[in-house]
Amino acid sequence: MENANLKLHYNVDKKDFINAGEASSSVKKVLRKLGVNPECIRNLAIAMYEAEINMVIHANGGTIDVDISPECIHVVLSDSGPGIPDIQRAMQEGYSTAGDNVRELGFGAGMGLPNIKKYSDDLKITSEIGVGTTVEIKVNIPS
Repeated sequence: MENANLKLHYNVDKKDFINAGEASSSVKKVLRKLGVNPECIRNLAIAMYEAEINMVIHANGGTIDVDISPECIHVVLSDSGPGIPDIQRAMQEGYSTAGDNVRELGFGAGMGLPNIKKYSDDLKITSEIGVGTTVEIKVNIPS
């Protein structure tokens, strides 16, 4: 992979289940073209998809900024949604605040944040009620 960093930016629309996952799919394609390790690509794609879906389900959409360097992929997802009242509780498998309408679409099983943690090398979540949430995901690229 080249020594230069590659920066990507995506906008995610609220409640847009049709296009949900487009950003993570696009990043996956870019990483393949760059020759990144397939396991890194898989891990990043899963973690980023889960975070992207959470933005669609729970927030008012938001933005995704991806910084790809030879060492790692760093993703920052920011929204202006309602915020997460209890991040520790939200990290528990099976805990979900998704409504029935979202569950009927096959989402809202309460595995989003636990999967992000499982498939990333570093996860940082900051949230303020009524202001929004920022999720930072990092996946290291082995040399």
